[in-house]
Amino acid sequence: MLFKQQALLRQKLFVLGSLAIGSLLYLVARVGSLDRLQPLCPIDGRFGPRSQDEIQLRALQFKRGLLHEFRKGNATKEQIRLHNLVQQLPKAIIIGVRKGGTRALLEMLNLHPAVVKASQEIHFFDNDENYAKGIEWYRKKMPFSYPHQITIEKSPAYFITEEVPERIYKMNSSIKLLIIVREPTTRAISDYTQVLEGKERKNKTYYKFEKLAIDPNTCEVNTKYKAVRTSIYTKHLERWLKYFPVEQFHIVDGDRLITEPLPELQLVEKFLNLPPRISQYNLYFNATRGFYCLRFNIVFNKCLAGSKGRIHPEVDTSVITKLRKFFHPFNQKFYQITGRTFNWP
Repeated sequence: MLFKQQALLRQKLFVLGSLAIGSLLYLVARVGSLDRLQPLCPIDGRFGPRSQDEIQLRALQFKRGLLHEFRKGNATKEQIRLHNLVQQLPKAIIIGVRKGGTRALLEMLNLHPAVVKASQEIHFFDNDENYAKGIEWYRKKMPFSYPHQITIEKSPAYFITEEVPERIYKMNSSIKLLIIVREPTTRAISDYTQVLEGKERKNKTYYKFEKLAIDPNTCEVNTKYKAVRTSIYTKHLERWLKYFPVEQFHIVDGDRLITEPLPELQLVEKFLNLPPRISQYNLYFNATRGFYCLRFNIVFNKCLAGSKGRIHPEVDTSVITKLRKFFHPFNQKFYQITGRTFNWP
């Protein structure tokens, strides 16, 4: 009888211990944030009062798990009210450029505890049917967030769509606008590669890049080809500058974001007036995939979808040279307007 009682006691202790460990792991996963692994009382601030910003950000660390549940649609109205959650219009928008790295930029910014991202491209300002549904429809497409967080959405078509600058201006004339760009010829080939892959999945044939990018009648660059036209960044930016001052734009180097993401993200943090929270710990290079992945905490890591980083088809070098020569004067003007110079050939 005594042995049975001891065995039962050991079993209960084992179950309780397992529950405790499981609960701890769950909390670590849910509560994850960027600076959770830093000391709770840094030496340089241990003897002084914390700033309001620091207190707010520390509070956000313990709430991101709740936001994850609400994003999945599991929240009741009472829970939303209880946790003071709101659906806010974005304070910043990644407006482009297609195949410049907009998804990577959005996911990386989401590492910051004061940022909440809209997971899907809303296409509100560039789609007449969506725009006709009104600003309240747009707001309800935004994720739940805490009032002191920044909501960010991205729709790369915004950058090249003529009506969008005026529409965004009418919503918020002081909004912050992010544009991520890559070397124009590389971006155009990447654009072509994505379309080509879609055609191949449907067993459809498609022209070679050279035939689309070069006008067969004139043997000059075909500016009617959308992939080429999108890469003339200065033409599109000039339309935006009719509504917004250049200070409301931040240009992100999409090529550098691939190879050295942290400095680019720190520049964006500064532009958005966010305290620095993204660190090298949050970014690790995945040799198998060939690009950086994201580390939110000791449990949760994330890599971008497998469709990112597609292998480009070989393109005739004479066509590449012609395209680079064509883009060169537009690039020089883009550098002049934005105040940022890139090492594009």
